[in-house]
Amino acid sequence: MASFSFYTLPTSTSTTTTIKNPLFSKNSSHVKHSHRFKFSCKAAADNNEKSVENYDTPKLILPKSPSLDTQNVDRRNLLLGLGGLYSAANLTSIPSAFGVPIQAPDIISNCATATIRGKSSEAIRGLTCCPPVLRPSVKPADYKFPPNKAIRLRPAGQRVSEEYKEKFRKAIEIMKGYDDEDPHSWKQQAKVHCAYCNGAYNQLKSGAEFEKYIIQVHNSWLFFPFHRWYLYFLEKIMGNVLKDDTFALPYWNWDHPTGMTIPAMYEEKLKRPDGVKVGPEEGTRYNSLFDPLRNASHLPPTLIDFQYYPLKQEVYTCAEQIDVNLSVMYSQMIANALDTESFIGGPLVAGDPDKQPKKKGGSIENGVHTIAHQWVGNNRLNNGEDMGNFYSAGYDPLFYGHHANVDRMWKIWKGMNKRTHLDPTSADWLNASYVFYDENRELVRVYNRDCVDTRKMGYDYVRSDIPWMRNRPNPHPKKGKDGEKPAKTKMTVNDLNFPVRLNQTLEVRVNRPDKNSVKGTEKLAIEGIKYDCERFVKFDVIMNDPNNGVEVTPTDIEFLGSFSELPHGMVAERRMDETGSVLFPLKQRLEVLQAQNDDFIIVKIVPRAGCQDVTISEIKIVLDSVQDVPISEEVVLEPVDPSFE
Repeated sequence: MASFSFYTLPTSTSTTTTIKNPLFSKNSSHVKHSHRFKFSCKAAADNNEKSVENYDTPKLILPKSPSLDTQNVDRRNLLLGLGGLYSAANLTSIPSAFGVPIQAPDIISNCATATIRGKSSEAIRGLTCCPPVLRPSVKPADYKFPPNKAIRLRPAGQRVSEEYKEKFRKAIEIMKGYDDEDPHSWKQQAKVHCAYCNGAYNQLKSGAEFEKYIIQVHNSWLFFPFHRWYLYFLEKIMGNVLKDDTFALPYWNWDHPTGMTIPAMYEEKLKRPDGVKVGPEEGTRYNSLFDPLRNASHLPPTLIDFQYYPLKQEVYTCAEQIDVNLSVMYSQMIANALDTESFIGGPLVAGDPDKQPKKKGGSIENGVHTIAHQWVGNNRLNNGEDMGNFYSAGYDPLFYGHHANVDRMWKIWKGMNKRTHLDPTSADWLNASYVFYDENRELVRVYNRDCVDTRKMGYDYVRSDIPWMRNRPNPHPKKGKDGEKPAKTKMTVNDLNFPVRLNQTLEVRVNRPDKNSVKGTEKLAIEGIKYDCERFVKFDVIMNDPNNGVEVTPTDIEFLGSFSELPHGMVAERRMDETGSVLFPLKQRLEVLQAQNDDFIIVKIVPRAGCQDVTISEIKIVLDSVQDVPISEEVVLEPVDPSFE
């Protein structure tokens, strides 16, 4: 069997290193499983990263960057992650100049009752998500960053000290004690997410003709920047509460085996040193990080399942679960995130959503982000509070740890490949804006353009190993159970009567472009996905399933990924009209499966949850306009900045 060629970089960091070797050897479709990350389930249970087996992992010297995370990437997997190198031309600018940036209103009282799935009476957190108006005549001023005395370092939640836990709990405890109408109260901070994500604000600021349209930051290129600003101000507020401007939020390190359980501090029973009885048990006291509206069956030591959906029957062992999770991370951060739109999400500007490109979330947003929300939320409540619904998610302190790691993924992704992993440069994205109360209770307006550099914002992440970079899925076993022979479908997309309903598994041939005329990157596009926004929706997408009686899972290269949506607000008459789309780059899969010369691929779409009324209007392979650069193109790896060692 062929294997990858590994490279040993010089020990000196005084000069740059140039690599010219190809990405794959010709026979790399049969790569041994030995290249994958190896782990110990005992380590995951103990939350002791030092116990995790991590063999054969020379350090990568990455392009010079302030990122603390990407300095610990395995060298060979940066090459894997490139999936072929591309010209930077046109990658930074998702199609623009067709609209006006979405902007939150100047007058924050211009805010309506939010909407949710089901009956409003069942919204146990309440749907009045508007912020308090402290000074009615004052419009938000553009926010100016205060001088950074020190960079706030966000720690991994499973490795924080007892001293840190006490600070974190104290900050939230104080905020929960504020008057509900104080913009710094915990309740008001939770309402911020409800307002921007469940339709409480309209688009009047973008133009009078847009007043009838709501603001929804999910399923688009607004997802990452909005949540970055949201966490930024919460972190600054906590620093003010603690009188400690170095305090930083923790991140839930779910992309590492030792962090795949809910961090213990969120569920710990606290003891009072004086033995006074507080609460139902002797010697306990209130843990402000605790939320009673979490799924009780998913508490530690249960590992998060990145393939989770309600009523799922498959049960993985600890080792299998970690392998699945790391494979999902590899796909969503590398194979499915080759360019800006694939990772950041599709464009969204002011106006009628039906008259602009269909909503498209990025690989992380529609993947791990959504699944973690659903996995934590209370499955016994109709609305899935707290984490299982956008309107209530902000009430759970774990939500902010979850989104800190989502934000960390944005930073890691940009650091992996500075040539193609770029933020949008469209004015429609750069000038999109949101309104918050800052750390001084002043109403301020912030812009996407000012949040692209975390160190400019005064924070960074404590480094953690990134094992999913060593967990590229392998080809599915060709031999089946009991000698079963693969069943090959003859149905083509031309045989389908679109829109097609996804109430059962759909398997269809999709023709590829003429191989002699292919000049761009092939992507499988599933478009016009119409679904009920009141439901959690999830379906999986597989290519070239051998159909040999052995299930294809995320550990197999044939597993392209998933489409998933969390319940979110929409006016009643539009609840069945929410439409999305999803793209899956094919380049790496075709190479590994040695299918570059095939005329078609077989696409299997497997409904998992909430798909009874889902319809799809188009399944096709599209060509990205970006031209391939030969995989022998030079890759310049610069030395690590010693100031960050």
